[in-house]
Amino acid sequence: QVRLVESGGGLVQAGGSLRLSCAASGRTVSSTTMAWFRQAPGKEREFVAAIRRFGGGTYYTDSVKGRFTISRENAENTVTLQMNNLTPEDTAVYYCAEGQSIILSSITNERSYVHWGQGTRVTVSS
Repeated sequence: QVRLVESGGGLVQAGGSLRLSCAASGRTVSSTTMAWFRQAPGKEREFVAAIRRFGGGTYYTDSVKGRFTISRENAENTVTLQMNNLTPEDTAVYYCAEGQSIILSSITNERSYVHWGQGTRVTVSS
């Protein structure tokens, strides 16, 4: 059984940084596609970033390019999201997701992902 547990959320001022972690069990993160999604209050859940299996590349939504970095820590079987230069628009609950055999054209679609974490809240104050 695959289980994902996020951590690292919190309250930060605009311009600050946070590092989110997603600890996986039941699946090796290097062998699957891992992603971060977020859901802001009153909005639908949206894709943030993904990292494909076996060094297949990283992908970001336009609003976070140059500020966020997704990476794998294989020894710890975790996926991290380093978030820099945060703005109030980044305020949301952030979810880790996992899915195998995801084609590139579907990588931003939440329906492509099978397993989800419980989410971690990020609040950015102005």
